[in-house]
Amino acid sequence: MKDLTATVKSNIKIAEKIYMLTLVLPENAGIIKGGQFVNLSTGDNSQLLRRPLGVMKAEGCDITVCYQVKGEGTQNLARSEAGQKLKVLLPLGNGFNLEGKTDIAVIGGGVGIFPLIATIREHCASKNFYSYIGFRNKDTVCLLDELGKSKSLTVVTDDGSYGEKGNAVDAYLKEADKLKVDLIIACGPPVMLKVLKRKLEERGNKIQCLVSLEERMGCGVGACLVCVCKNKEGSNVRVCKDGPVFDINEINL
Repeated sequence: MKDLTATVKSNIKIAEKIYMLTLVLPENAGIIKGGQFVNLSTGDNSQLLRRPLGVMKAEGCDITVCYQVKGEGTQNLARSEAGQKLKVLLPLGNGFNLEGKTDIAVIGGGVGIFPLIATIREHCASKNFYSYIGFRNKDTVCLLDELGKSKSLTVVTDDGSYGEKGNAVDAYLKEADKLKVDLIIACGPPVMLKVLKRKLEERGNKIQCLVSLEERMGCGVGACLVCVCKNKEGSNVRVCKDGPVFDINEINL
């Protein structure tokens, strides 16, 4: 884990309220696994808390994250320009462990696609990914070139304005019986993951499913306990330190 001062290389709007930010680090951050994240300053010194953002791409000293503009912090990030300095703590959390797996179903919704893209990029040369991705509407569709590194890609939208009308979970379940996968990985809104867990249980699913949780965070290193959730035994786990990737059967959603 390193606390560095990075330089903004580019900050581009790629979809409705979605930006792609590339930072140049003063040194190589080393290996960053898909599912790991950074804690990034917003460019406003009055905002002490950094924002947790999943790494979408890591190449040498360049780190790319994507984010949705929602509150004051991400509004400030959206105004960041090339050459600006931002503080970044990285890499944080535990990524997706694909060891021993070769055929993987990917289920993503909204901004949850970014850590999934990093995982696909990391392993697409040696593993097969079957991706099912949901967006709100055509204006929020993005990064299909990256998702296209999958062996197959199905894109749906809530309103049917791009691809078929529907959600990523149902899109996967429509084809689940004919797919021969040995792992499922997923990231998206809490309601999406909750539905995924329920529907897998109803089907008597025997395939391991790893999910990356989206939670509000403070420190990003497990000290502040802002991102605590419960595991199946009812004990507290820290999404930032113990996750953000968990086995779906080991966590309460």
